[in-house]
Amino acid sequence: MSHPGTPEIGIGMVGYAFMGAAHSQGWRGARGFLAPPLRPRLAALAGRDRRAATEVAERFDWAEVETDWRALIAREDVGLIDICTPGDTHAEIAIAALEAGKHVLCEKPLANSVAEARAMAEAAAAARARGVRAMAGFTYRRVPALALARQLVAEGRLGTLRHVRARYLQDWLTDPGAPLTWRLRRERAGSGALGDIGAHIVDLTQYLTGEHVAGVAAVTETFVRERPLPDGGTGEVTVDDATAFLGRLAGGALATFEATRFAAGRKNALRIELNGSDGSLAFDFEEMNVLHFYDATAHPSTRGFTRIQVTEPEHPYLGAWWPPGHGLGYEHAFAHQAADLLTAIATGRDPEPSFADGLRVQQVLAAVEESAARGSAWTEVAPAPLARPRTPEAAR
Repeated sequence: MSHPGTPEIGIGMVGYAFMGAAHSQGWRGARGFLAPPLRPRLAALAGRDRRAATEVAERFDWAEVETDWRALIAREDVGLIDICTPGDTHAEIAIAALEAGKHVLCEKPLANSVAEARAMAEAAAAARARGVRAMAGFTYRRVPALALARQLVAEGRLGTLRHVRARYLQDWLTDPGAPLTWRLRRERAGSGALGDIGAHIVDLTQYLTGEHVAGVAAVTETFVRERPLPDGGTGEVTVDDATAFLGRLAGGALATFEATRFAAGRKNALRIELNGSDGSLAFDFEEMNVLHFYDATAHPSTRGFTRIQVTEPEHPYLGAWWPPGHGLGYEHAFAHQAADLLTAIATGRDPEPSFADGLRVQQVLAAVEESAARGSAWTEVAPAPLARPRTPEAAR
């Protein structure tokens, strides 16, 4: 628990569905286990449906409910705005919050377009000069096994990077009778599998390697083009169901990416492998407490993949939780994310990933769509500086 004298900050969250619940649990977990130097107080939750928002607020101990995000930003007891809404609202809410002097956590992808993401990154840069911080919510960075993978790469344990293989497979749209939701409409979601789950593996690749994706050649597909509407009839699906693309990193390594919501039997199969001149790393979210590491410099008689059970107190984030061998779950990464942001605010540091990192991901997503529209033509991603990732705050 935080020390009784720890300063507090009021959290105001916009949105209360899947991500709203995950973020709510994250703030609670950070407060109760990770003891950040700034204690989060769940001041208010905002949602247009007061009844539904109130039900979620009561379950997660939010003190009050607002039905307008503008009222949430105007509250004097709210110092940080947590955005868990569809992508078409991110830019407006985030920019208004930053201009009002509120710190911001915004779910991924940062926006629905490069123009919106750039405006958000510029607003964050301007706010930073006033001591206001902004973070993009690429939560998988906070999975301990992936944070450990980043440490091993930063230590040079893989040598020169040659390959990245990244896949994110789900199956919740395989039934053609599944209804048309906001995630299947371009004006709300920006893109389909590409932005929803492909954004995660693009960010993870750039995070783990410390390099940006410099160019891509892509294909996309929409397998079911019309779906049932809640009130009868059907509506058009205007986003991709699946995407696959080749990439080259700035340092020359080759990368392959696949994101689909049509992989029958795969519920949340995020997998990434890195191959270098001195070794390899492999991670599968279906075994999220495990990292596989191959040391090519070891003696041939003992060389082979090592299965690392990432549950030791020396591993990133684990010192705050359970005894060795007691694994963590999906929700713990949200607690790590919250604690890292609170620590950054309290110590005057820039949190990662920044809105500039979110913009970099958005530029890659845009290049993928452009390439697919041009018959898989090779498409360069505009170069932009990418800060070298630091060791996660809560891992220290």
